Amino acid sequence: MSSCRRPEHSAPPDVFYDAKEAKKYSQNSRMIEIQTQMSERAVELLNLPEGQPCFLLDVGCGSGLSGDYLTEEGHYWVGVDISTAMLDVALEREVEGDLLLGDMGHGMPFRAGTYDGCVSISALQWLCNADKRTHSPPKRLYTFFSTLYSSLSRGARAVFQLYPENSEQLELITSQAMKAGFSGGMVVDYPNSSKAKKFFLCLFAGMTGVLPKGLGSETTDRTVANQVQFSGQRCRFKNMKGKSVKGRDWILEKKERRRRQGRDVRADTKYTGRQRRPHF
Repeated sequence: MSSCRRPEHSAPPDVFYDAKEAKKYSQNSRMIEIQTQMSERAVELLNLPEGQPCFLLDVGCGSGLSGDYLTEEGHYWVGVDISTAMLDVALEREVEGDLLLGDMGHGMPFRAGTYDGCVSISALQWLCNADKRTHSPPKRLYTFFSTLYSSLSRGARAVFQLYPENSEQLELITSQAMKAGFSGGMVVDYPNSSKAKKFFLCLFAGMTGVLPKGLGSETTDRTVANQVQFSGQRCRFKNMKGKSVKGRDWILEKKERRRRQGRDVRADTKYTGRQRRPHF
């Protein structure tokens, strides 16, 4: 993909994903199919306990297409996105997950150990751009990864499908993840195919796991890597203060109330259920 066609070079994500662009994600069947396929692969790489509902975080959830797959698999989820237009479409579609408006570069405002895993489809590369003079991509990436690390239970995984622009961008992303305490690496599916090739950053929180093999590895040329592994030590960081945060127990209790009532209950406020919408 040439750089002039990359959406992150066109405008900041909250501007690029306006109402018109957001509608594509609920109307374009091909886009829905691709998003579902990548979500399926991301969940596979999470290696969740079979037959056990988990509580997952979807970063860059958009209109909730990835969340739809998580729901189909029997999981509970919370979605975070910077685009109000995309979240509006998710609300119109009445997705099952709880939605939060926020900039991933400002960090994830959740209690420690809240989530059993994290998925993210086509969002992480946006953090490599400096959309404002105050933006430092390395600092924003570190802030994101360090707060994500805290919000995951020990032994959990985070899987990011992304479209890296070049090897330098991959190095920037992986180095900040390692600095934040994650181990893991890059899994590349179908590395010899220009169309089918997909990058998945597979991270382990609080443990060193075996990096999964990329699909199509049995036909991979030895000169084309389909795994890049790294590890690092946890760096201390200050927890976010002054934020009103609802954690896992609160959301699960709300869902239990819905089940007892025999019906779905819409959120009282626009994105975050009964909590106030945080300002990032």
